[in-house]
Amino acid sequence: MKTTAKAHPIQGLVKYHGMRDEKLRLPYHDSISVCTAPSHTKTTVEFDPDLDSDTFVVGGERLADHEADRVANVVARVRELADADYVENPVRLESENSFPSNVGLGSSSSGFAAAAMALAEAADLGLSRPEISTIARRGSSSAARAVTGGFSDLHAGLNDEDCRSERLDSPLEDDLRIVAGLVPAYKETEHAHREAADSHMFEARLAHIHDQLAEVRDALREGDFQRVFETAEHDSLSLAATTMTGPSGWVYWKPDTLEVFNAVRDLREEGVPVYFSTDTGASVYVNTTAEHVERVEEVVAECGVETMVWEVGGPAEVLPENEALF
Repeated sequence: MKTTAKAHPIQGLVKYHGMRDEKLRLPYHDSISVCTAPSHTKTTVEFDPDLDSDTFVVGGERLADHEADRVANVVARVRELADADYVENPVRLESENSFPSNVGLGSSSSGFAAAAMALAEAADLGLSRPEISTIARRGSSSAARAVTGGFSDLHAGLNDEDCRSERLDSPLEDDLRIVAGLVPAYKETEHAHREAADSHMFEARLAHIHDQLAEVRDALREGDFQRVFETAEHDSLSLAATTMTGPSGWVYWKPDTLEVFNAVRDLREEGVPVYFSTDTGASVYVNTTAEHVERVEEVVAECGVETMVWEVGGPAEVLPENEALF
């Protein structure tokens, strides 16, 4: 009953903002992302009758308060779906990331995806990945897409039959390279989602988001790099505008963030296929192709930020017993 799983974080391409239902984490509209590898979260779970209570440890620190509640929501859904009595025993969950957390690189997506995958396997639920994505969504809507991996689409809906993730096949998977420009700055994604609908820009975002979703779906199938990542870049600006005009006026970008933006635009002037993207954070995803990635990484690094080069990551998966964290 001890199970270990791994999941890759996501980069939002057409990002969701705001939640229709905070407990079930139901978004207002569909969202599309791509998983980034080899960055990953590894999580081990075990239902253990010798424990006094559920225990959640991430990066060596025991979770409490709201963060523990989010994990507990995922565990509770697994218990609701399971037939076996042993899942009522206290669960021990430990998780580690291979990349920095809380800086806008999608750690919650891979964290909850790995947790949902491990818990579903430990409880012997026998579910498909789209079905497991509805469990991961209880922790983070982005985690639903990390379960299915690659380019994935989380459909909006009011129930688990509708609000689940599916993978989108694309010839871009092999050629895409992502230069992550790390700009360390703590961010509060939860608050930004909570306030999104209070922004006067939110209705305007909802009005155009469906055209963006259709554009990206079509471009992914056609393998049109420019259309996909030009749209993702524009969506990043739209997301930031909505976030900055909420009640708290959240401004996540830092001077280094803007320097990377300008460097990317200069590279495009030289004819390099490259586009920037951000989620709710200061760090930057710089999307390019395998042919140009060395040049792009060099230019991003010259902005004075730490860089990591990633490829497209696959779906969440169960790992062998010898990879357990405890």
